[in-house]
Amino acid sequence: MADENQTQDVAPEATAGAEAAPAPTEGRGPRGGRGGRGGGRDGGRGGRDGGRGRRDDRRPREDDGEELIEKLVHINRVSKTVKGGKRFGFAALVVVGDGKGRAGFGHGKAREVPEAISKATAAAKKAMIRVPLRDGRTLHHDGRGHFGAGRVTVRTAPAGTGIIAGGPMRAIFESLGVADVVTKSVGTSNPYNMIRATFEALKDQTSPRSVAQRRGKKVADLLGRGGMSQAEAEATADAVTE
Repeated sequence: MADENQTQDVAPEATAGAEAAPAPTEGRGPRGGRGGRGGGRDGGRGGRDGGRGRRDDRRPREDDGEELIEKLVHINRVSKTVKGGKRFGFAALVVVGDGKGRAGFGHGKAREVPEAISKATAAAKKAMIRVPLRDGRTLHHDGRGHFGAGRVTVRTAPAGTGIIAGGPMRAIFESLGVADVVTKSVGTSNPYNMIRATFEALKDQTSPRSVAQRRGKKVADLLGRGGMSQAEAEATADAVTE
């Protein structure tokens, strides 16, 4: 009987102590409430991308909307000798222009043809130059260029002449936007040397406006010294855009 009474006296105290113990707070971790800010590892910060945002809103490049004329001039199969034998690939030569006086060329190598063409096109876009055109159809004056064994001559032509050029040189003038020109290539038929020689000749092209600005004179004064009358020189000077 004594043991039963003692057990009955202790039982209410144990029950009261259990009711007085604070209940565990929901969201607290096993280390004493470290995760109490947001209930998780990234609580209150909104995750890794909460404050910075994603980088999906990048601006497109300026040349993405530009329409360019791309011409494949030459493609060649090349090989590289390695320890195990030969490794074959392709080399592409591409000319790119906007048809408004800008053009460039580039070459690229890869194991496959499409990849080689894409590399050459990217290189050509980076190497584009500006060539002044008269009336937007022909060159301002004659020029010569040479590279290695290749020597070329480019001449201005009247309206209706067309592009008298062959092979790689025709691709350059078509992408450049020239409608009337006469050319001659002497020395080599290597497309790489022909294109480099043609661009050397195009780099020397100057317009009457740039020459007049460099000399500190008017365009009509320069044209008048060439045999034109004053009225014709002034009318031609007004038509010169570059």
